[in-house]
Amino acid sequence: MGRTKELFGITALFDNPDSIIKAAKTVVKEGYKKFDVNTPYPVHGMDKTLGLKNSKVGFFTLFFGLSGTAFILLFMYWTLSLDYPLIIGGKPHFALPAFIPITFEFTVLLAALSTFFGLVIAFFNLPFNNHPLHDTEYMKKVSVDMYGLVIEADDYIFDNNKVRNLFRELGAKSVEEIYYPEKHTYPVFDLKFILFLIIVAVLTSGTTYFTLNKFMDMVPFNWMAEQDKVNPQSKSDFYADKFGMREPVEGTIARGYMLYPYMGIAEPKEYLVNPVLPTKESIELGQRKFLTFCSPCHGNFADGNSRLRGQFPSPPSLHTQRAIDFPDGRIYHVITNGQNAMPSYALQITPEERWSIINYIRVLQRAKDATEADIEKIKEESSGNVQ
Repeated sequence: MGRTKELFGITALFDNPDSIIKAAKTVVKEGYKKFDVNTPYPVHGMDKTLGLKNSKVGFFTLFFGLSGTAFILLFMYWTLSLDYPLIIGGKPHFALPAFIPITFEFTVLLAALSTFFGLVIAFFNLPFNNHPLHDTEYMKKVSVDMYGLVIEADDYIFDNNKVRNLFRELGAKSVEEIYYPEKHTYPVFDLKFILFLIIVAVLTSGTTYFTLNKFMDMVPFNWMAEQDKVNPQSKSDFYADKFGMREPVEGTIARGYMLYPYMGIAEPKEYLVNPVLPTKESIELGQRKFLTFCSPCHGNFADGNSRLRGQFPSPPSLHTQRAIDFPDGRIYHVITNGQNAMPSYALQITPEERWSIINYIRVLQRAKDATEADIEKIKEESSGNVQ
């Protein structure tokens, strides 16, 4: 005697939205709990008819998104401030503006992934590829132009005849019983199955090895094997000296760029003259570059109070009389050529920015080391403005 199929439920098809709304209201009124409605597009008012509550997916996404925000901020703080602190360009340990793009991307990433896997696993109980409604005429029709309703056999008031009669009274175009598919088991440890896995593994690995290590070196797939190029540190038969890596032609200068004439000279006999006027724009540019490149060692106000104290020798204050008496070209030479423990900043700072930094240093010196004449002049200007 064959095994009796297990009934999943009874489905009914309707041909318009009004009929499915009426059917859903009636099913709810009759007291059925385990039923569902399937339509080819969202039907207005169906949620209210079925008494569906607001989805919790939004809270799920919000929770994991904020969790991603907190995690990545703490991770960057721990990495860059506690475990391996970096002092670059005068930035603070916790440089929040620099962290914002990564924080945003990680928040969106974790929120999106958690939403996807939450829907698949937690909300829809997937993977569930053998659902009884899959590949049925009912599901095909409700996916195109019909409106369907299914009452599951697990409902505590389910009765086959009563459900059929109810659907007929509601004007259903067709009524169909849906059964659970037969379960098929496959022995995982069967000898044939194990041999099949071994053969697949050997064929896959062997094909991959042959393709990547042999096949790609065969004609005509080896067109990239021989290239007219010189690898780093390799010799070249083209040049007489056999060196593949060539130095620039002696005396070559990039277009629009002038070499600093005193590079490599510790104390030149003369210095360049500052060509940049101390305008508001120049001083603001100099302030930005000073705080970025100079302040980690010289301090924000050029007092020599280095934030790198203990790691590098602290530089002298730029407010000493000696530094104040320096010509602009002398400071420019130090920035460009370097001095003592201070390296050259010629590659990091353009000539215009170097002159602007010098203009800003002069502002700091004038502000902190103002003379009595400067103070009297400021008082006169202030009193004149008040009048």
